[in-house]
Amino acid sequence: MIEVKKLYKEFVNEEVVTKVLHGIDLKINKGEFMAIMGPSGSGKSTLMHILGFLDTLTSGHYTFDGKDVSGLDDDTLADYRNKKVGFVFQSFNLLPKTSVWDNVRLPLLYSEGGSNDKDIEDAIRSVGLEHRKDHFSNQLSGGEKQRVAIARALVNKPDIIFADEPTGNLDSKSGIQIMSILHKLSTMGKTIILVTHETTTARYAKRIVHIIDGLIVSDEVNKDIIKTEKINGQLK
Repeated sequence: MIEVKKLYKEFVNEEVVTKVLHGIDLKINKGEFMAIMGPSGSGKSTLMHILGFLDTLTSGHYTFDGKDVSGLDDDTLADYRNKKVGFVFQSFNLLPKTSVWDNVRLPLLYSEGGSNDKDIEDAIRSVGLEHRKDHFSNQLSGGEKQRVAIARALVNKPDIIFADEPTGNLDSKSGIQIMSILHKLSTMGKTIILVTHETTTARYAKRIVHIIDGLIVSDEVNKDIIKTEKINGQLK
């Protein structure tokens, strides 16, 4: 699904050049649940932003579903973001004093097909919040807010979901609930790219890539993956 070759990224502020990614080579297959790990400043979020069409690379090649997307203009990037990917962020990014329903509905307002009630209902049901669909986002707990964010990421039926530190603002129980939802989506065939610095969160992924100082230092199958049975036991 995704392949990047010799990906470099630098930021220029006046005459100061900050080099962040230093020639990343990476392949991500359809249906993978992959975690990108690294300390603060390692470049993991920058890589996610490029893969998710939120930013552009400085040099190198990025292929998505067999198409070279390295040099797309801003309008085409926006179209890819809306149709191909969903995002879940640490800070939820929900509209305050707006219902769960309308928060989940938001991406559909920018799609060619317009709003579809069934898609909204299905997305809300997938995160178990049918009983809260008419509540305002500021009436929800942190875990519920993140579940709304996941539903919003799903409503356009994206090819891939990027989750950037999705448990960072949550208590441990809520974090387990969020990761169990992502795990379930993975078992249903969704491609999940998780960005995290937390080992306990990364253990849900089948593959873990470590980045340090803008370079991939390891890319391994996760032998300690948390099984579905263990997740269910933790939620009881």
